[in-house]
Amino acid sequence: MKCSILDMKIKLKFVAAMAVCLLAGRAQSADVKENWEKNCQKCHGPDGKGNTKMGRQSGVKDYTDPKVQAELTDEKAMKAIKEGVIEKDKKKMEPYAEKLSDDEIKALIGQLRSFKK
Repeated sequence: MKCSILDMKIKLKFVAAMAVCLLAGRAQSADVKENWEKNCQKCHGPDGKGNTKMGRQSGVKDYTDPKVQAELTDEKAMKAIKEGVIEKDKKKMEPYAEKLSDDEIKALIGQLRSFKK
């Protein structure tokens, strides 16, 4: 089958668009990992279990527990990350609204969800 120049241009644009999507996906997953390590890991741990000194002190939840995952809606997680967590007049978690975009926070929630067993 003979391809016209227009057909080839369309195919090249499609391939280029797919490459951009793949690279963007890799960059985003690298950003999520970096954001988790920088902002979350010290309390929630690398595996989401909260088995760190700071995690035990502040009473973070084990995000590998399906019950904990079921009780936490994405909306609650978004609010907690953006506004921080204060319980009994004690700050349990810093707010990240000024440090992270909504897309970065959504990606962190996705990371949090990936710990569910």
